[in-house]
Amino acid sequence: MNSEGLKRELKVVIGAGELAERVAAKLGEIQNKAHLKGFRPGKAPIAHIRKAYGRSVMAEVVQQAVNETTEQALKGRDEKPASAPDIKLPEDEGTVEQVMAGNADLEYVMSFEVLPKIDLKDLKSIKLEKLVAEPTDEEVTKSLDEIREANTGYEAKDGGAETGDRVTIDFAGSIDGESFEGGAAEDAPVILGRGRFIPGFEDGLMGAKAGDDTMISVTFPEDYGAAHLAGKLAEFKVTVKEVARPVKPEANDEFAKSLGLDSMDKLDSAIKDRIAREYETVSKTKLKKSLLDALDDTHKFELPPSLVEGEFKAIWADIEQQMQRSGKTFEDEDSTEETTRAEYQGMAERRVRLGLLLSEIGQRNEIKIGDDDIKRAIIERARQYPGQESQVVEYYKKNANAVAELRAPVYEEKVVSFILELAQVSEKKVTSADLLAAAHEHDHECGPDCGHDHDHAH
Repeated sequence: MNSEGLKRELKVVIGAGELAERVAAKLGEIQNKAHLKGFRPGKAPIAHIRKAYGRSVMAEVVQQAVNETTEQALKGRDEKPASAPDIKLPEDEGTVEQVMAGNADLEYVMSFEVLPKIDLKDLKSIKLEKLVAEPTDEEVTKSLDEIREANTGYEAKDGGAETGDRVTIDFAGSIDGESFEGGAAEDAPVILGRGRFIPGFEDGLMGAKAGDDTMISVTFPEDYGAAHLAGKLAEFKVTVKEVARPVKPEANDEFAKSLGLDSMDKLDSAIKDRIAREYETVSKTKLKKSLLDALDDTHKFELPPSLVEGEFKAIWADIEQQMQRSGKTFEDEDSTEETTRAEYQGMAERRVRLGLLLSEIGQRNEIKIGDDDIKRAIIERARQYPGQESQVVEYYKKNANAVAELRAPVYEEKVVSFILELAQVSEKKVTSADLLAAAHEHDHECGPDCGHDHDHAH
């Protein structure tokens, strides 16, 4: 056996006699069922069976024997493999022939990495600070105004159209006197100032009144999505059917009831609770980052190279895809490929270290996840999609793989919660601006996919 760091290499020998016994047993099974020409079923001599099936049976026996002996070798060790072992069978043709003929022992080498021994520090000694912020009256008022703005209605008016007004029109467009697909509509609402039509079109409606007929000439942008229209001059014959001013609803009980709440007080409370929940989520995320930093700082141990390499490859593939989509280069980010690789190599090592560490803490403290934990996770995931909760739940009911993917993050959250219960956590009241600034700093430090610091935690 060879050992170097976390790498292990074992030589395994399977005797020719053991292989021969296995082959004989297999050939005996085949003999009882074989239908060979010139012999009654089950009566063919074993020599004929060996000639017809011997080589394929030996190959099957060798594979089975390697699988079994590999498993036995790993079970008999006081170490846990970090990944499946690499099996190196004999390559010399003469040696292989001798083994296949049953005249030589089978010798092979299995290489693997083991998980490191982790010296867990006292979790109760970890000191953390949780930033907490309460919604202010100004924030509740601002959120209420946004809700009122989103529920803006319109009422018809007699004057000319202004920015913010909704103009309802019929229009028909043409290029060089010919109509084109998508160039006509009836009762189309245009809210002036939104910029959702071709540049210049909304300007042509400024001052328009109900009943007006007008002609608007505009040029499609050079980068317009439809290539056959890009850069073309178009004329639109427009009939104005209505001009309506925006009417923002009053903040009163009637408005609250339109949103399904009994009163304005209840609406204010609901808004405050929602903001408080958002701040608590931000606070917990920042606290978790601080905990992972503390664990990373206080636990240093050798990492299995294959796990780090696999993690880095996953990160780097994501980086390359992002850069390809954005069309950016390393120089655009004021960096080089070498510098960026070094940065994400460090991130890969951190993820593997934290994953192994959280897994060790979970195992030593017998932390497990049950069906109730998974159900709660599905409900929490569904809440992230307001109005589509039932579809999300149904998706997980029908997709076992999707449910399985939840197990690792659910497990890690349970381990993190366990550690936080032991750690010394003090609260620090801050403004919402300071809390959000700290969260932004956390996102910047983490880089992409920071939430996967511990992919190996389960």
